[in-house]
Amino acid sequence: MSTRKAKCIGVLTSGGDCPGLNAAIRGVAKAASGTYGMEVIGILDGFTGLVENRVMPLTDRELSGLLTLGGTILGTSRNKPHKYPGPDGTLRDMTGACVETYRRLGLDCLVCIGGGGTAKNALQLKKAGLNVVNLPKTIDNDVAETDVTFGYDSAMTIATEAIDRLHSTASSHQRIMLVDLMGHNAGWLALGASIAGGADVCLIPEVPFRVDLIVSALRERREKGRRFSIVSIAEGAVPAEDTDAPELVDGSPTTPLSARLGAILSDAIGVETRVTTLGHVQRGGMPSPTDRILATQLGVAAAKMIAEGLYGVMAAVRNNEIVPVPLEKVAGSKKTIPLDHPLIETARLIGICLGD
Repeated sequence: MSTRKAKCIGVLTSGGDCPGLNAAIRGVAKAASGTYGMEVIGILDGFTGLVENRVMPLTDRELSGLLTLGGTILGTSRNKPHKYPGPDGTLRDMTGACVETYRRLGLDCLVCIGGGGTAKNALQLKKAGLNVVNLPKTIDNDVAETDVTFGYDSAMTIATEAIDRLHSTASSHQRIMLVDLMGHNAGWLALGASIAGGADVCLIPEVPFRVDLIVSALRERREKGRRFSIVSIAEGAVPAEDTDAPELVDGSPTTPLSARLGAILSDAIGVETRVTTLGHVQRGGMPSPTDRILATQLGVAAAKMIAEGLYGVMAAVRNNEIVPVPLEKVAGSKKTIPLDHPLIETARLIGICLGD
């Protein structure tokens, strides 16, 4: 913990965009400037702006109207300071340039808002001697050491609304509707939306699936007079190692898993299937009230930590409190769904097939 009072801080957003980023920027800046008397500088386009020294002021004028605005006014990128693309496409270590910009701007701390990759980059800068504080955001909800990330609730609301809408068209045409949802490493988004939206099958990365069990579940629904079915698929879902449908593994890599699975289910059950891919729709638009509150709380907590001289940490949500967690515990880890988690038990007990 530093005893030197912070006078100037930088804020950047990195990685994929999500609802709530602007609310977090606003929370950091309003608390830092209004309560703690700090100057706040926005770094443009993630770590790219730190390498290239591209910045903007964050005063009351820039913060006005941010709370409900989707995206990020600072811009974002996935560039990493230690693996930065050069003009010829080769990756270079530009950590030194980041340190130089930090010193040139007279920063006392850099607030890095992002997911797991951002936490790793923030740790790299900490090791280079910079004061950093990290805020956890991602629609996947897979950042380690925090109960929840902002962006997740908004994305789950969007995904749930999509499933809600698919019910009516699926019922009208007596179809099986497959919906692709984000979640490469973890199934929080797909599972939450499936429970909230009433999906019949939910496939997530944590539970490898077998096609015969999915077919059995969907046939059972039809035998009970159900005219349609909804199958949600996280992008990281995988067949079991002893898969009974090798075409899911050996098929064309350019054909999405959902399309391959849809063709198999159509042949097996004799029902039309359709695939809906939400893609970046899940990332966009206005943040939910829950995410606005969470992002603001995390931003304010970051400003308070900086004012107290607490650096090298992520502001994490633990049992409804925001606490500092060392970046070393966050970087390189993913929070997947434990197989004994209450959400998985809930899904099973209400009859959602997880394919196992």
